[in-house]
Amino acid sequence: MKKEVDDLYSYERELINQGITLIAGVDEVGRGPLVGPVVTSAVILPLNYKLDGLTDSKKLTEKKREKFYDIIMHDAISIGIGIIDAKVIDEVNIYEATKLAMKEAIANLDVKPEHVLIDAMPLDISIPHTSIIKGDAKSLSIAAASVIAKVTRDRMMYELDKKYPMYNYKKNKGYPTKEHIEMINKYGLIDGYRLTYGPIKDYLEKNIK
Repeated sequence: MKKEVDDLYSYERELINQGITLIAGVDEVGRGPLVGPVVTSAVILPLNYKLDGLTDSKKLTEKKREKFYDIIMHDAISIGIGIIDAKVIDEVNIYEATKLAMKEAIANLDVKPEHVLIDAMPLDISIPHTSIIKGDAKSLSIAAASVIAKVTRDRMMYELDKKYPMYNYKKNKGYPTKEHIEMINKYGLIDGYRLTYGPIKDYLEKNIK
């Protein structure tokens, strides 16, 4: 397990060897769902931080994500969250909305990073940064950000599920499952759906004349 953590720290270690110590990892969750915001997180971990088992949040069980969320929230030097809602996603498209959310997360850090490691996305920011393809599986800082973003968004969907249980957001998290689309066709749309997404456009074309 130690080797896996060490491998996940290679980008950070390279920066540390250059004298850079405040390193933020940035990741997003929620580009694919039909409803709800895209959520991003920026996380600055302590120097030479280790957390056995931490990796890309998609590879973790919900129980492990919740456990790591609590540990990271306690241990991190700083955490920033960025949330961009469906209206803005429809206005600027999900790619641009994700970049806005990432910039917001970085801006919401209460400690300014010296370098930012970003999962895949290129960002126009003044802070030195590195975009890493599949970074959430290659950088501990990005993996930490992926867990914070994922748990934050999932909890938002659980709250929405309490208000609108018929859509089963607790299970589908807003993603376009067959059941979710069936429920949209049965119950219609609530505020927060992304009107430019294919299944929602199809619903609107069929039901609004």
